[in-house]
Amino acid sequence: MPSEIRQTWRFSRSQEEVWEYLTKPELLELWLGKMDFRPVVGHRFSVKGKDGCLIDCEVLEVRPFSRLAYSWRTASVLDRRPFDSLVVWTLVPDADGTELRLVHNGFVAAEDTAGHHAGWALCVGRIVERLKGQASVFVDLRWPLREIPRSK
Repeated sequence: MPSEIRQTWRFSRSQEEVWEYLTKPELLELWLGKMDFRPVVGHRFSVKGKDGCLIDCEVLEVRPFSRLAYSWRTASVLDRRPFDSLVVWTLVPDADGTELRLVHNGFVAAEDTAGHHAGWALCVGRIVERLKGQASVFVDLRWPLREIPRSK
């Protein structure tokens, strides 16, 4: 069962500009939701999920303009039991802009992996919309949804 999500986007913007969408509360609110986020290791914050559930997070790593990691604790769609996972954003410069990579791992149920996979694609798609004219196309979704096995 896949327990990890990997997604990649490419922007014709600098790492600093893309970083702002991952770390500034007023920009985070545009694509992920309202929260009290601060890019400081140890800072705890919460995100309200689309289904109304509360996602508890803690900033684990901050390397300005290149890497951001935080814990992600939410309830499973299967049994509403909480599970812990890890979200890691990596920004890689290239000749024409920035590649944004997401790795989210620690899932225990395929349904949770699938839901988060679709959710991240939708949410980061909002960044792409905000940076249109300067953002290029979605580069890669490496985890085909049709291969998700059902949990028992």
